[in-house]
Amino acid sequence: MRKIITLIIFLSTSIGYSQTHDVDSLAIELAFQSEDTLKIQTSLKLIKSLYDIKDYDKALKYIIESEKLSNNINYNKGIAEVTYYKSLIYAKKGDYINAVSGYEKSKALYNQLEDTLGVAKVNNSIGLIEIKRGNYAKGLQFSLAAIKELEKRHLVQELKLAYSNLADAYYNINAYDKAMTFYLKALRIQEQLNDIKGINQSNSQLAELYSLNKEHRKAIEYYEKVLANKETINDSIRGRIYPKLGGEYLKFNDYDNASNYLVKGLSLNRRGHYKEGLLTALNNLGNLNLHQGLLLTAEKQLLEAGAIAKDIDNKTELLKHYKLMKSLDSTKKRFDRAFVWQRQYYDLKNELNENDIKIDSKTNESLELEPDPDFDKPLTNKEIVDPVTKAETTKTKEKFDRLKLIFYGLLAALAIMSTFLVLIYLKRNNNIKYTQELEEKNIKIELQNVAFQEQTKHLENVNNVKDKLFSIVSHDLKDSLSSINGFIDLLKDGSLSREEFDNLIPELSENANNASLLLFNLLNWSKSQMQSLEPKPSLFDIQEVFEDKVNLIEQRMENKGITLTDHSLRDFAYADRSMFEIVIQNLLANALKFCKEGDTITISNHISNGSCIISIADTGVGISKENLEKLFKNSSFTTVGTNNEKGTGLGLSICKELIELNNGKIWVESTQGVGSTFYVQLPKSRPNED
Repeated sequence: MRKIITLIIFLSTSIGYSQTHDVDSLAIELAFQSEDTLKIQTSLKLIKSLYDIKDYDKALKYIIESEKLSNNINYNKGIAEVTYYKSLIYAKKGDYINAVSGYEKSKALYNQLEDTLGVAKVNNSIGLIEIKRGNYAKGLQFSLAAIKELEKRHLVQELKLAYSNLADAYYNINAYDKAMTFYLKALRIQEQLNDIKGINQSNSQLAELYSLNKEHRKAIEYYEKVLANKETINDSIRGRIYPKLGGEYLKFNDYDNASNYLVKGLSLNRRGHYKEGLLTALNNLGNLNLHQGLLLTAEKQLLEAGAIAKDIDNKTELLKHYKLMKSLDSTKKRFDRAFVWQRQYYDLKNELNENDIKIDSKTNESLELEPDPDFDKPLTNKEIVDPVTKAETTKTKEKFDRLKLIFYGLLAALAIMSTFLVLIYLKRNNNIKYTQELEEKNIKIELQNVAFQEQTKHLENVNNVKDKLFSIVSHDLKDSLSSINGFIDLLKDGSLSREEFDNLIPELSENANNASLLLFNLLNWSKSQMQSLEPKPSLFDIQEVFEDKVNLIEQRMENKGITLTDHSLRDFAYADRSMFEIVIQNLLANALKFCKEGDTITISNHISNGSCIISIADTGVGISKENLEKLFKNSSFTTVGTNNEKGTGLGLSICKELIELNNGKIWVESTQGVGSTFYVQLPKSRPNED
């Protein structure tokens, strides 16, 4: 190793000495030459040598002298070359305005001299400037225009720069396939020139592109190529590569390799205070620990990642953080928090998608990914119109106008003939159309018959449901009303003491409530089956409805020993308020029915993607998987409550119909023995009509 380092130092010293010796020799040679084209050519060699060793100020002095001499003797080749080198130096110093101005001047001279190589070099340099400034449409065309000539002459230094410029430009406009092609081309030349820095950069970019393309094995291969150059990379590069490489291994559930690289990356980035690498490492480690069930560690890492992402405004990693936090809280059954993360995830995702659409619409209007041969075509002598040519053009135009009139006349005659032919064709096809119409009528009659049969079948089903309904209603109403009548008879006979009267009041109230809810659901179900329910939507406050309906069951909850937790917020929905009240009353009654003493009912609401999400959760007995499939159906499925409360099984069926009439959705999540949560989604504004 020591011998290799010594050799590198020796070669660097030798090359530096050789370049300095060349500059001195050219300066001496220039001093003794007469002022002619040969002196300018020698000066250009000296300028190139000074440019190569980055002595730009000294090079500019020789450029000014050479420019004066070239102008004095009208040596256009010298003016073009001197102007080109002056522009190169302006570009190195960041003076892009003067650089572009100089490039355009030298390019015009190269075009006059028909120097295709000079034009290609200028185009390549302009492309570099425009791409660096973010003018990808313009920069791409200049660099693409230079490629063919540079490839033909095998100018590897210029090609390396051109390929890298094009790859960067395509990457920045999300044309990843094109970017990958040019990074691979650049990499081949960089390896040929042993450009270690360029090789590392191309390998790193290719790894990211393969990752975006979901070719994770290839991404791992190229990341490991970067790490293989151990003598040329530092902690900053390792800190950036390790977390990404760990993330790629995580895609294959290779937890050992993923953990190895992610822990190394975390340590390097903490030590070096590299926030970007630290953010990637924390997000990926949180994901790894989430997969392995280490939820506390995952939560700690993800919370730190979220704080860093907001601090450095890395929206891509912040989006990933939101998604992982939603998965974490869902796994820990903290569904309220999971809802919050999900809402933040979709809000940020929509924002990023809108920005991508704006960028795409802005660039795609003017951006061509393929070379346009006429993008910068200068005017030729043929395009400069003199008076004679103008006169000839006028005569040609008059002749063209006459021919145009003749053409329009022929076109009109053709139109008339076509009209006659069309009329004849239509007359001949009257019989065919008449036959087709008869066939269509027959098909319509057949379809009507099928519809009639389906309607008949539907009415039979409704009739069956009606029979079941009234058999249930007759039984349940009979029980409730018989109990009430018996109580009234006891009051009439004076058989009850005051204490017995007070004890029987809750039972009487329960029976009356059951009978009332039964009749309430029956009437609404009947109206829905007769298709007479017409929603009258308006904006109303969800919290007000909750307050009204909670008051109705407050006494029943207290009697049963059930606690209500109110997380509702003031928010507005666009629906029929009375229908929504029916739904909430049924859902609260169901929650109360299946809770036992000590259980909790929780009501809440939030906004998601422009809709209101209302939830009524209970910690009651829950619903089995086989019974979940029977809910919301137009049938009389029912089960008894925790105090043997009975029902018709029509409540949820009515709720579903009422919510769907208001352009909403209703669904349930339940675990037997843990509890149930019913969700209702309603629009916040009038839905757009197609």
